[in-house]
Formats: sequence, C-alpha cells, structure tokens
Amino acid sequence: MSAVLETRALAKSFGGLLATRDVTFSLEKGARQALIGPNGAGKTTFVNLLTGVLPPSSGQVFLAGEDITSLRPEARVRRGLVRTFQINQLFADLTPIETLALAVGERLGQGKEWWRRLGAAEPMAREVDEVAARFGLGDVLDMRTDTLPYGKQRLLEIAVAFACAPQVLLLDEPAAGVPEAERRDILDAIAALPADVSVLLIEHDMDLVFSFAKRISVLVDGGLLVEGEPSAIAADPRVRAVYLGESGHG
Repeated sequence: MSAVLETRALAKSFGGLLATRDVTFSLEKGARQALIGPNGAGKTTFVNLLTGVLPPSSGQVFLAGEDITSLRPEARVRRGLVRTFQINQLFADLTPIETLALAVGERLGQGKEWWRRLGAAEPMAREVDEVAARFGLGDVLDMRTDTLPYGKQRLLEIAVAFACAPQVLLLDEPAAGVPEAERRDILDAIAALPADVSVLLIEHDMDLVFSFAKRISVLVDGGLLVEGEPSAIAADPRVRAVYLGESGHG
C-alpha cells in the first residue's frame, strides 16, 4: 500500500500557543482510519491544516505525492481532498436534488448551468440519481433541505462530499447530533463507501471509531501519541490515561 495523504513535521502556532506539534502522519490508499484525541487535543486544527483552511507555521502536506501545502481549500477539493463538517454546511433553501446537482456541476465545470443540465438526459442527471440512491435520499429529493430529518441532512452532506469524487474523504464527526434511530443509516453509508476512497474519520464516539477503523491515530496536546490497530490502541495504557472515557470536541 502507498500513502495517499501525508504530513511531514506539520506545526501550527497561534501566538505563543503551539496547537500542532511536528505531526508526521500518513493515510494509506483505501484506508479506513480514525483520528481521536481528548478535548483540546488539536484535531480540528490538524484537519484545518490538511484542508488548507489554515496555513501551517512549518511542515508540509502531500496528496498523492504532490506537495499541496500552499494550495487553497477549493484547489485541494478539485484534487480530491474533501471534507465534511461537525455542523452541516448545506444550503437550507435548496432541495437535495438541487444540492447534489450543484456539487456535480461544479466538479464538471458546469456549476452555473446545473439547473438547466439537470433536466436533460445527460450523465450529470444519472450521476445525481446514483449518488442519491447510494445515500438513501431518493425519497426526499424534492424536499427543502431545512425540512429534512437531521440524519438525512447528515447523509446529504456526505453525499455532496462523495459527489466531489474524493481520493480522500475526511469525515468530521458525521453522526454528531443525529438521533439514535437515524444513526444506523449514517454508519451503513460510511461502511458502504467504495474501497478506493481513503477515509479519515475524526471522531470522539468510541463505538463508532472501533466499529469503523482498521487503524487509529491518537492526537494529544497537538502531537501524535500513538498509532496502531484498534485492539492495540484500546489496550495502550497511555491512551487509557489521556483519552478513553473522556468525550468532547477537539
């Protein structure tokens, strides 16, 4: 296997606060990996560095071997590094079919004409239908997004990210705030993602982490404490001391 996403000595300071400490990290092609850590561990800062929301103070980020450290977030998305958020970023007044058409249209360079092209018998319309079906959205395609059950909104956000054709998909607490009755749909959708999409799950829900991840990276005080298979992480006394049993956003 080869790394599709890497960081080398990645660091970020805010004034005198070192939020990310020389993190050297890799995500293998096809990975099902989780990033965990206690409240304030630096998970959000690290993801913002990966996606270009924040510039690093030092270090580098590589996607498929290409140095993307200086690229803006939208350029990283075009190269296949796509993220969902803890709080959804959807357009409340659009329907799922409009939202997915916009995402597919932007990827194909047809963003301004998505509404016109969607009505035609074109590959774009077929792709929208296929993505909607994959994520269980076929029965709500014409409802305003802000009227959807919250679980469906989270599924739509993952579907939009998938419609961007990611090489790497960063899922930032995808089930956060979802009622228990709707969580299974989220878990099933994540489990069914294609094997060629490399997934990094940023999560504090240990049940979700251990049911999904084949490898876990533990971030503490802005640095990587340990990485390994779930069984090794669960048994590691350092992890137990700083993380397991705690919860919260980092």
